[in-house]
Amino acid sequence: MRALLASSISVACATALALPLAASADAAARPKTTAVSSPAVSTSAASASASASASAASTPAVSTSGASSTPPSSAAASSSSAAAPAGSTQSLPLAPLGTTDRTLGAARAQGLPERGTGPFSLLGVVWDDARDELHGTVQVRTRAAGSRTWSGWQDLDTHNQEHAPDPGSPEDDAARVHGSTAPLWVGHSDGVQVRVRPEASGPGRTTPGRLPRGLHVDLVDPGEDPDGVGAADEAGQEDGPGRERALAPAAGAPEAAARPYIGPRPRIVTRRGWGADESLRERGYVYTGKVKAAFVHHTASGNNYRCSQAPSVLRSIYRYHVLSSGWRDIGYNFAVDKCGNIYEGRAGGVAKPVLGAHTLGFNTNSMGVAVIGTYTSTNPTADALDAIARLTAWKLGLYGVNPTGTTHLTSGGGNLYRKGRSVRLNAISGHRDGFATECPGARLYKKLGKARTSSARLQGRR
Repeated sequence: MRALLASSISVACATALALPLAASADAAARPKTTAVSSPAVSTSAASASASASASAASTPAVSTSGASSTPPSSAAASSSSAAAPAGSTQSLPLAPLGTTDRTLGAARAQGLPERGTGPFSLLGVVWDDARDELHGTVQVRTRAAGSRTWSGWQDLDTHNQEHAPDPGSPEDDAARVHGSTAPLWVGHSDGVQVRVRPEASGPGRTTPGRLPRGLHVDLVDPGEDPDGVGAADEAGQEDGPGRERALAPAAGAPEAAARPYIGPRPRIVTRRGWGADESLRERGYVYTGKVKAAFVHHTASGNNYRCSQAPSVLRSIYRYHVLSSGWRDIGYNFAVDKCGNIYEGRAGGVAKPVLGAHTLGFNTNSMGVAVIGTYTSTNPTADALDAIARLTAWKLGLYGVNPTGTTHLTSGGGNLYRKGRSVRLNAISGHRDGFATECPGARLYKKLGKARTSSARLQGRR
């Protein structure tokens, strides 16, 4: 996959970790990343704390130590938290369901019977090959932690492959990248049930289709907020070794003083501010040439979260993107919650042209902004829209881009534009403008015109 700041923002923002303003190291001096294998099974920073309840099925949860199976952090990243990293992932394999359930496509359906688990708050279904699309439906039920209350069936967004590294890029490594649904935030839970039904195929579309190999459900626990989450960190703080000061312009990027149309820098919660475990991601940073466009997304993770929970949601999505999907870091460059708080996404410096994994085919020379939630049939808040405008007025302004204008990007390959084609796009586009997808949801997409106008006004344009 905005903020006329409401009173609910003041609490979250007052405690947010704000970005410091100072000069950064030259982007060219940063090491280029190399592919590091990500485990096919998910990892845990702590043991999957609770054993399955007495009603649990016999299928075991796969859980390994995050310290031994994840790539080492950079020296810069290690300063994120002095305490042991929070969070864990349980991975439960799916199995064929009984032949008697005709509604699930007979024996072709796969799933997981109702069972108890260790604690988790976000989940998604993952499979072996990222190039193998899941044509069908994925539904889950979860049990609220410490209770006997089960939710109704909830759908997972299966069309998630368009949020990915560009084809043929170093990050698009078939040996480590996996297929996955969009993650769903379900809140504190300790039980799950899953069913995956294939689409009908063949003549007359009466025969159940094939499901991808290696289906399993990953249950992500974000852990408690680490020390430092919610603490104020005002401009002027010294950065750790190699850590960019967050608001410095990128190498080759225009200095703010040299450009007439740059919006005021917004308050941005740093990765440390939302508790990112920097040992999960790969070393170093990868940059693109410049930022010519912003793609707006929704996370499709549901709207059942409080703004005070947004750091936990982001830690969960980050862990899911890296350890389940196999990406080098969280895919988005920035995230926005429904209260209008703005969060740093992929590491590398918020003013720099960091290469993300958000819009397959158009990650180069762009940035991805994800609004936390699902906006297919729900309107985004005015605060979230305002946050998009504030962020893009500043970030696009650093690169001399008019938010109401258009630009040309070269496709890296996708289902709308062939690789190598030059495509004219709005400077603030929706994900669906570069790829045939529902993202960022119909309700959010139709509000982007207002975000463009507001962003240009914040830049001082008439």
